[in-house]
Amino acid sequence: MELRDCETRLNQIAPAGFYLALRVGYSFPEAELNRLNSDWVDIYTQHGLVVQDPSMHWVYHNVGYVRWADLKDDPRDVVGMARRMGLLYGATISFNTPRDVGRRSHAALFRSDRDFTDAELQEAFEMLKTLHVDASQRSLTAAELEAIRYRADGLLIKQIAAKLAISESGVKARLSSASRKLGARNAIEMLAIATSRRLI
Repeated sequence: MELRDCETRLNQIAPAGFYLALRVGYSFPEAELNRLNSDWVDIYTQHGLVVQDPSMHWVYHNVGYVRWADLKDDPRDVVGMARRMGLLYGATISFNTPRDVGRRSHAALFRSDRDFTDAELQEAFEMLKTLHVDASQRSLTAAELEAIRYRADGLLIKQIAAKLAISESGVKARLSSASRKLGARNAIEMLAIATSRRLI
């Protein structure tokens, strides 16, 4: 399952916005989708709420899903802040396995019209679980990494082809495959994701 394939359905489940992070290690996700209101992102970032967000505490101790109304211990009133921004109903989902060595995937979902149904949250959880497992099996090949590195260095497709002694279509195929594996929509996003994952 591709990240982009889930985006349409997540937009329906969480029409007020969502944030999805795949295989978060020490601090960076391998891939992410941020469809949250920029005003909420600004407040969340400016106030450093990630370290006091009860949903983030929940993420690192649980697998499954929780509605924000059921979260406890919220001294900074993160849930209240979200509600005042129109994110009236929130839910968080989380997944990892013992083999993931600290890598965890999670998502925050929001609605402004009604609470989430169990069926919606279970569907979102299953999508997250599938994306998490697929991402772990979709590592880039040495050839794809080499093509990305040359591209990041500013080389044109034909220059990369000459360096690698392959056709231009071969270079394009490697970059296209890498972009698909990283869940990128274009070359710029591919390079940004590769950089954030410290692949280049």
